[in-house]
Amino acid sequence: MRAVEFQEYGGPEVLQLVTAETPRPGPGQVTIDAAYVGVNFADLKARAEGYRVESLPFRPGLEVSGRIRAVGHGVEGLHPGQKVAALVNSGAYAEVVVAETPTVFPLPEGLDLRTAATLPTVLPTAHALLHEVGRLRAGESVLVHGAAGGIGTVAGQLARAAGAGAVYGVVSSATKAGHALKHGYDEVFTTDTFPDDVRRATGGRGVDLVLDPVGGDTLHRGLDTLAPFGRLVSFGNASGAEPWHVGQPELYAQGRSVGGFSILALAQSAPEALRSLTERAFRTVTDGTVSLPVTAEFPLQDAAEAHRLMGGRTSTGKLLLRITD
Repeated sequence: MRAVEFQEYGGPEVLQLVTAETPRPGPGQVTIDAAYVGVNFADLKARAEGYRVESLPFRPGLEVSGRIRAVGHGVEGLHPGQKVAALVNSGAYAEVVVAETPTVFPLPEGLDLRTAATLPTVLPTAHALLHEVGRLRAGESVLVHGAAGGIGTVAGQLARAAGAGAVYGVVSSATKAGHALKHGYDEVFTTDTFPDDVRRATGGRGVDLVLDPVGGDTLHRGLDTLAPFGRLVSFGNASGAEPWHVGQPELYAQGRSVGGFSILALAQSAPEALRSLTERAFRTVTDGTVSLPVTAEFPLQDAAEAHRLMGGRTSTGKLLLRITD
């Protein structure tokens, strides 16, 4: 089979198309004939910085859609030929992907393979940020960083569907604002001015919930935009800054709180909670609440081009690799 790997860290050019042995499923696993694979910022961090890479060579890729090729010993409820989407720890940039059964999700009626590949990381994450961790209530206001990206595109729609009083987005450049405004946002600000923009938009009160994948200085500036009893949920460190620390001085005075979420960590620590979360989240697509546009699609051998596009911070929505036509 064909796969994409890297043997050293660096730019997109280190991604190499290789021929590898077709894997077989072990106990509790399935193999999937991949149709589409999602491209995520974590893939870029793995390639450039060794994020979550245990050894080289390394095959990136966290989410895949396709048909089950084979099932391992002890697998129940899944069968060859079944259409599924799966969240994997790594290795999805390949024609055949191994997945643990707790994170393999049969596709509900009406969900096609192309759409399904956009969902395993993005949709449950956005749902958890707003509901399970952020505990958004109707009438509250939300500020979402990365509003034009995959998670941001979904979060704006979910917040609107949940009855948020106001949904604000933050993007890295004004050219991305139009995309966000089409997906649930009332106003969109840029990274350099968002604290002042929030204070203006809210009459100085601040927002009830902030979703932050950036970390570093952006996280601390986000804390300053919270209303009394506001919550901030951290779900990444795209800035590459040192791990953040928040304590009594920042939280006590106005009853603020900080939470965190990682879908990959949840998959390891509480797979049944992830399954329940994912099933709830997927229903928002099949019932029409959420749509996630695929804004660029590349064949597997052009994975480096997908990384260049995402790394240039000009992409919006979701990027995919097409494995089979």
